[in-house]
Amino acid sequence: MHDPHSYIVQKYGGTSVGNAERMLDVAEIVKASIVQHKIIVVLSAMSGAKKSDGTTSRLLSAADEVLAPNSTNYLTIIDQIEESHLSAIAEAVFGPESDEIKASVEKDVKQECQRLRSFLSAAEIIDEISPRSRDIIISTGEKLSARIFTAVLQSQGVPAVYVNLDRLITQTFEANQIDQGFYDYLVERLAKLMSSLPADSVPVVTGYFGPVPNGIVATIGRGYTDLTAALISVAVKAQELQIWKEVDGIFTADPRKAPKARLLASITPEEASELTYYGSEVIHPFTMEQVIRASIPIRIKNTFKPAGFGTVICPDGVSQLDLIRQHMSNSPRLSSTPRLKSPSRSMSNVDLLNLRAASPRTSFSNGHSSEEPGTPSGEGTFEFEGLLTSDRHPTAATIKDDVVVVNVHSNRKSVAHGFFAQIFATLDRHGITVDLISTSEVHVSMALNSSSNPHKLDLAIKDLRKIGTVDVLRDMAILSLVGKQMRHLVGIASKMFSTLAKHKINIEMISQGASEINISCVVAAKVANLALRAIHDECIIAAIESDGSAGAKVKAALGAPAPVEVGIAAMEKVAEEVAGKPL
Repeated sequence: MHDPHSYIVQKYGGTSVGNAERMLDVAEIVKASIVQHKIIVVLSAMSGAKKSDGTTSRLLSAADEVLAPNSTNYLTIIDQIEESHLSAIAEAVFGPESDEIKASVEKDVKQECQRLRSFLSAAEIIDEISPRSRDIIISTGEKLSARIFTAVLQSQGVPAVYVNLDRLITQTFEANQIDQGFYDYLVERLAKLMSSLPADSVPVVTGYFGPVPNGIVATIGRGYTDLTAALISVAVKAQELQIWKEVDGIFTADPRKAPKARLLASITPEEASELTYYGSEVIHPFTMEQVIRASIPIRIKNTFKPAGFGTVICPDGVSQLDLIRQHMSNSPRLSSTPRLKSPSRSMSNVDLLNLRAASPRTSFSNGHSSEEPGTPSGEGTFEFEGLLTSDRHPTAATIKDDVVVVNVHSNRKSVAHGFFAQIFATLDRHGITVDLISTSEVHVSMALNSSSNPHKLDLAIKDLRKIGTVDVLRDMAILSLVGKQMRHLVGIASKMFSTLAKHKINIEMISQGASEINISCVVAAKVANLALRAIHDECIIAAIESDGSAGAKVKAALGAPAPVEVGIAAMEKVAEEVAGKPL
């Protein structure tokens, strides 16, 4: 039986529930999880391999079509959405007693789509889509996916309850009130709602929590479903928030661009925030802020590899080792007598730990996964594979594309203070965000995002020419090296820039100091991937592989190359030796 007070909130992205097959896979994950914990499921709208093919994107397209002259394409879009969701029901809701469940959910889906058609037709007549109306339109996606998944679980005997949050907000908030007070209000409302549900139920919650001023996408962003899960986690004091995606977790770099990239077992909130801001799709910043301030770990997991450990964003004071132990003890089929084998190659102090666990024994090894004769595998196994954080090298590298560099030079040295004020006032007036900045008394270099609103950027550049001489460099990218302990790493900046020079990569702009855990520079977009691989392989991976001092310690702790049976305490000892310090 699960701990009645131990909640885990599981948020599944649109691709994870994108069709009947994926929903059935997620249902298996939920059923396995409720053995140990009370589970709350939060869902995004169903999506395909491309975000543009997802339900939310199609709903936004329907809203745009309403305003197009003489267009009825929005009706075609809604018909397609309805058809795809009814198809998912037909394939995913089955069982000896599922007829009534299937009939009920089909009726609800048809009614929801018909309400949307009527709403869009009314909007067409008045020729207006307000931010609140747009919120109502896109909320349909989460309602449909959550309602269908509730039926999937119910057809398999799980006491699931559909929870629609579109009326969660009962107070009126202005645009300038979307702050921590607003989030605290939502947490309070969610706590009351969750406590009112049957104790043995599995809530399936819409990722949409109601209309907000200026629209939820404009105010919160497309990651609002992550935020919903975070607020629920805080409301129920969850043990953990799990964000289920289509990747194993957070890597030292994008594996598609840097083939040597390795999975990180854990990462700090500060590092995750930097990686998110500078190009990596880690997690919505608002989401992280809410759960981390409540000391709730965030675990990013792969729905295609549900047995994996994933990557944990650890709040301050939370031990990496505790999280590994917790993950092991929570596995329904995990024995308390893991099998520890000698690594096939030497470990660095933070080298790759690869733990493959199966009933009745657990294999704990270093390096990449390997299947040994006689090792149980298959259903019921889980894997731990990832780098533990280190204070001896950076954590990750990332690239942010679609960057333009704007250099502004003033010839009026006597009014330098006014020069800066005019630049920032101009950017603010056009709603332009500065990613990086470097200044001297009469010169400012700025790296700006060129893709968010190119027209506004062009207008801002035109106004900046009234202030001074302006040079524009387009087709650029920001390369960032991130690590919480980097401020203590002597020579890391020199290593980064000398590596780029060795590969004949020119640097257009450098920024260091605003963040103690990030060194960033701007390079040409055409060499961005080459720059990323060079920095990743030579500043991160080389540092890991060159530090072999801990390898001897691990081998000595293991005692022999042959596998040996050990308990949790022995595994902890080895992990501490590997990290070079207690975790």
